Amino acid sequence: MPAGKVVTVSDAEFEASVVQNGKPVIVDFWAEWCQPCKMLAPTVEEIANEYDDKILVTKLNVDDNPATATKFGIRGIPTLLFFKDGQVVQQIVGVKTKAEIKKIIDENLFAAS
Repeated sequence: MPAGKVVTVSDAEFEASVVQNGKPVIVDFWAEWCQPCKMLAPTVEEIANEYDDKILVTKLNVDDNPATATKFGIRGIPTLLFFKDGQVVQQIVGVKTKAEIKKIIDENLFAAS
């Protein structure tokens, strides 16, 4: 996996890539036709680069991978799920600023367990 890049995950690899991953993971649930998703994408890329080896940043296309989206109750996109120790610790729906996303990362993913 290239460091500092957003990794595409699918239903098939979600458990291994996200839930069983040893480090915090952000999953961007998106779709090709979703304009707000396209607006959020550059911010997600910047987060992936800034938190390079501390966090795994992934994208999951909800049209191609409906099982995972359904499992986590994704009803609107873009949705970001924040995983720590294999559990969802925070969820945000819609386009947010980089500062808002970083605040959630710092408060939820790096706070003492």
